Amino acid sequence: MKIDRLRVFMSRDKNRPRVILAMDTDEGITGWGECYNHGPDKALFPLFDYLVTFLKGQDPRRIEFLVHYLMQQTRFPPGALGLAAIAAIDHCLWDISAKALGVPVYMLLGGHVRDRVQVYAGMYTAPDAAQARDEMDALNEQWGLKAFKLSPYRIDMHRHRWGEVVKTSADYFRTLRETVKSEYEIAFDAHAKIFEPAQAMQLGNALAPYDPLFFEEPIRPENFEAWGELKRGLHCTLATGESLYSRFEFLRLLQVRGCDIIQPDVCVVGGLLEMCKIAALAEAHFVTIAPHNPMGPLATAINVHFSAAQTNFRILEYRLPQGAGYVYGTEATVTAESRDEGAWYVKDPYLPKDGYLELRPDRPGWGVEMNEELLGTEEYIHWERKVPVKPDGSTGYA
Repeated sequence: MKIDRLRVFMSRDKNRPRVILAMDTDEGITGWGECYNHGPDKALFPLFDYLVTFLKGQDPRRIEFLVHYLMQQTRFPPGALGLAAIAAIDHCLWDISAKALGVPVYMLLGGHVRDRVQVYAGMYTAPDAAQARDEMDALNEQWGLKAFKLSPYRIDMHRHRWGEVVKTSADYFRTLRETVKSEYEIAFDAHAKIFEPAQAMQLGNALAPYDPLFFEEPIRPENFEAWGELKRGLHCTLATGESLYSRFEFLRLLQVRGCDIIQPDVCVVGGLLEMCKIAALAEAHFVTIAPHNPMGPLATAINVHFSAAQTNFRILEYRLPQGAGYVYGTEATVTAESRDEGAWYVKDPYLPKDGYLELRPDRPGWGVEMNEELLGTEEYIHWERKVPVKPDGSTGYA
């Protein structure tokens, strides 16, 4: 079997652009992959034009060889865009290899160690307790979800005294615990907005008495020693890793004992092969893994196979249908009006049942069907991060 060509599509997932890759072989098997949208997303297209020169005519089942070969072409360790492109190529290679054998990808990873994968829903804001309760209960009733992630900030951290920020966050979590079902797990994502580790420690310890599932990425990822200091001073579970690129960066984080849970992204670190190596390092340090996955339904499918095969897997981030803002459906239900409300490039996405994504053992590869009639027909959607501006005119971390 030989790689024949790559096809690259700019799709969309609600208000986000998504770059989707198809890899065709001379035997008629196509593999699919998804890039992380670090931005600039359009820059990925010429990257694939370059990388395909090293892939055409190669056997797609030589995954370790090909991924390592592509990593070496950059001369220096590749960064965000390079790894996003290599990740999508890696996804395609695994999909093709599994389809050639007629098995799910997780069977190539040593088989599944669990029959289903627990997920949590990112709510991404800090709604009033009663509203949060109603949203959580609705997601629980429809999808069986019992784990959720929110923002810890109730007031603008740049326009209020830090003590007020901490107090309002603690008061909010206490009220949440008194309002929602006690069985619900609640995590908080601080989005790396805090510059000073001491402040991050204050906020985490203010949340700790109310038992957060985890406190995610309060500070920037660059200084690993700072993460070790933060972890030693925290009284709650600390999670991080979505901004790290390779097993070497994760090894340093683990060496300084900088977290309890790592959160690598299969579309960021260079693909599934690298994810498995990172998971093995974490297992040796007695650290669990909760993959970062704010992506579309193809990335979710890839994460399902990874999570199914890892003994130290904890829980998977998942974007659930949330009312009119994010819906799933069949191709027949896609209209001009609904196109902005979801991701349509996967026809049959993994959907939760009782809070879990169930495996699809009878379907080879990633176990999903791509909507090739839609791909390539969508208008480009621009998205950019909202960078906060402080009262003095300087910028904070986004």
